[in-house]
Amino acid sequence: MRRVEHVMGFPVSLRIDDAGDHAAAADAVFDWLRQVDARFSPFKPGSEVSRYGRGELADGERSADLREVLGLCERYRDETGGAFDVRLPGRGLDPCAVVKGWSVQRAAALLTAAGVRRFCLNAGGDVVVSGGPWRVGVRHPERADRVCAVLAVTDAAVATSGPYERGDHILDGRTGRPATGLLSLTVVAATLTEADATATAAFALGAEGPAWAAARPGCEVFAVDAARSVLRTPGLPVA
Repeated sequence: MRRVEHVMGFPVSLRIDDAGDHAAAADAVFDWLRQVDARFSPFKPGSEVSRYGRGELADGERSADLREVLGLCERYRDETGGAFDVRLPGRGLDPCAVVKGWSVQRAAALLTAAGVRRFCLNAGGDVVVSGGPWRVGVRHPERADRVCAVLAVTDAAVATSGPYERGDHILDGRTGRPATGLLSLTVVAATLTEADATATAAFALGAEGPAWAAARPGCEVFAVDAARSVLRTPGLPVA
């Protein structure tokens, strides 16, 4: 089965290759993602994230999910020396860089719990797969109609960070200015929680980002720097 919906500001597509009726599992996936959008979007004034960011919720009033997300945000801020920061001046609290991967990985767990074995869940170009191998293309950072690599991925996740969809939206928290040094950076990891946050954090680090990401346990990296040189780790699962 295949299903596509627009959730959290981007298209989310689900493909299930198992035989049988998996409509209920698919419904659960998209219901969860809509809940996440309502609770965690910094663009919705009534969301839990917005209310907490404005100081309307005390620390003890945060949900367990928000505590988990903000804990991950703080971890990546510490590990990048402040390059990754969800509390930049003038922008308010914006944990989207962690929420996306975290929520889609949770959605994948719903599928697994429902007995789905072979699926591909694609959230705006960031992908978590089960079964396989699946072929996952890495978009060319300057040619929207081309890919610059094709990966063969089984029971893992792939996330790419770069400016080609939303412009210079990734800021270096140490300077408050758009990150420089890279055109794109892709991470393959066991979960989309790790892959997505690591890709964004590494992109924020700039030229030092690929080495930082590659040093993280279980992460493989494909990056294109500002000089258009390709950097990749030896274990990258190239198809």
